[in-house]
Amino acid sequence: MAQKTQSAERELTMSRAMVEAIATEMRENEEVFVMGEDIADYGGIFDSTQGLLDEFGHERIMDVPIAETGFIGAGVGAAQSGMRPIVELMFADFFGVCMDQIYNNMAKNTYMSGGAFSVPMVLMTAVGGTYNDAAQHSQTLYGTFAHLPGMKVVVPSTAYDAKGLMHNAIRDDDPVVFMFHKRLMGIGWMPAPDGPKTGVPEDPYTIPFGEASVQREGSDVTVVTLGLHVHRALDAAETLADDGIDAEVIDLRTLKPLDTDTVLESVRKTGRLVVVDEDYRSYGVTGEIVATVAEDALADLEAVERLALPDVPIPYSRPLEDEVIPGVEDIADAVRMVQG
Repeated sequence: MAQKTQSAERELTMSRAMVEAIATEMRENEEVFVMGEDIADYGGIFDSTQGLLDEFGHERIMDVPIAETGFIGAGVGAAQSGMRPIVELMFADFFGVCMDQIYNNMAKNTYMSGGAFSVPMVLMTAVGGTYNDAAQHSQTLYGTFAHLPGMKVVVPSTAYDAKGLMHNAIRDDDPVVFMFHKRLMGIGWMPAPDGPKTGVPEDPYTIPFGEASVQREGSDVTVVTLGLHVHRALDAAETLADDGIDAEVIDLRTLKPLDTDTVLESVRKTGRLVVVDEDYRSYGVTGEIVATVAEDALADLEAVERLALPDVPIPYSRPLEDEVIPGVEDIADAVRMVQG
């Protein structure tokens, strides 16, 4: 369903919006705490916890050793015991160290216990490239987590959405993977595009999972994307408008649950689909969206293109990284192809 970002007098970066939501939930519920590498004294390397230590102290904002299996397992145990931990995995790329705790324990223990306990845990992790940190620190891997049952997967693209989705994630009784793109956080050494910094109300609010946002309405082609590429798609849509092509841009916001109704409604209107993602092309989000549309709206679909990373390690070289990650012109070119 379409949902417009609400206006507010003040604007926040995405990192500040996330911190504000976490702080509010910690004030209201003493069972909420945060743990992770460099999240206390340093405030998170992407400012995801900046300032929380000053208010809540080391007992609730806890730095941990570089031992992902250990501290994520501790988070699972705390959640099963009735607490609501927020555990930061510094980079999504590091999931290989601790995946057993994530997909065999965090995601499955409610089922394996026959519903005897829940795992109300937020696994917060940074994703994405565009800053030349090479193959082990630049992946998105949305599709990997969305593929595995038992976890909700959240990918905000603006400060307004980040706050509302974080409130909802912390309050959820199921495990939630909250994947934030580094380039959108608004930190000084990694400038964000203009779009992520938005008006954010001071009062708490939630954004339901499974509701995509129509960021730009259009009649000629549907562009479905998430995270950083929402903003690149919007920039491409402005370029295309000069050529007389009216693109509709949909921000999925969550992958589990996935709002297929909004995508299908748009494709039935435009007849053309472009799916853009920063994850790998094979077995990924682009293929899932295209398959869903083919199953349920094939008669309305005239043309389709998908843009994603080729199946290669993300290069360290800036020109090579720019080549493999879809840019604004790549999106515009894909739209022109389906437009004919």
